[in-house]
Amino acid sequence: MIEIPREDTISVEWFNSCFAEAGLTGRVSGFEAARVGTGQIGKCVRYTFVFADQGDLPVSVIGKYPSDDENSRQTGVALLNFLKEVRFYQELQHRVTINTPRCYYSEILNDGPEFFLLLEDLAPAEQGDQLAGCTPDVARAALRELVGLQAPAWCDPSLHELKWLRDAEVAAVVDTMALYRQTLPGFVERYGPSLAADEVAIIQRVGEASDTPFHAEFPEVFSLVHVDYRLDNLMINTTGSGIGITAVDWQSITLGAPMNDVAYFIGAGLEPQVRKPVEEELVRGYHEDLLRAGVPDYSWEDCWLGYRRGAFAGFAVTVIASMLVQRTDRGDTMFTTMARRHARHAIDLGAGEFLR
Repeated sequence: MIEIPREDTISVEWFNSCFAEAGLTGRVSGFEAARVGTGQIGKCVRYTFVFADQGDLPVSVIGKYPSDDENSRQTGVALLNFLKEVRFYQELQHRVTINTPRCYYSEILNDGPEFFLLLEDLAPAEQGDQLAGCTPDVARAALRELVGLQAPAWCDPSLHELKWLRDAEVAAVVDTMALYRQTLPGFVERYGPSLAADEVAIIQRVGEASDTPFHAEFPEVFSLVHVDYRLDNLMINTTGSGIGITAVDWQSITLGAPMNDVAYFIGAGLEPQVRKPVEEELVRGYHEDLLRAGVPDYSWEDCWLGYRRGAFAGFAVTVIASMLVQRTDRGDTMFTTMARRHARHAIDLGAGEFLR
């Protein structure tokens, strides 16, 4: 096993050892490094190579490290983010059919923050833009791709045998509501003035609920859930025929209600005036793709109910993450945008009836 590199220690020799262990031919003689992406807990660097002999080596790759910000690093450890992403590539990637980047190297020391991933560079695909939102066509493609995560794992009891995934599931059930209530006052103070009164009200109602709308109990219908399936975590390729989607940032993967990912993506990624005319059609398309992928005994009525309940999934990610990661100008704009879209989504769906 080669040692876990840091951004300031990675070398030509390390890359050559890594690629040799991955079974690739060729030799690197130099590289250039450039920061890419908009990660909150991790940071990504594109490495573009000069070759002594290219063989079958990639022209460039993406290295993922823990954030430079100490608060973000500690958040990644506490929420098992670093551990979950490494274990996804080591133990789950081969079990699902959703498009993901090839992983050349994945390693972590204990639960982090010391970890490193070396991943396929997906260029010319471009990162989605959470602030701009997306078109219905991109949403259809993203939901079609999401089926490749959830259908292969649908109600699969063997997933409970993965201790790290079971620990992540338990942590989500126990910690989410407590963290939401803990971070809610700071969130409202910081972002509330930029939101409408009814949007702030439903965000606060979630914190006052006696039963958590996030994980009241482990769902009878479960699958793998990305948890943060949104545009910033998707690479979108429109250079060929159709729209290609590849999902990245697997640091929140867990077991849970599959419709949470669907509701989270639609609520976060579409402005209300774009979402409302196509919303039912998008969810019906996802449901039909699930059935075509072999998921049994899942009615449209159950799907739509799960979708409406899932409207609160984005509240947890938005409120908690905004208070626990390094504050940036883009982060402030993103969390305000997501809070507004998620709150309006829940209001439009009448999801307040699930708050008790």
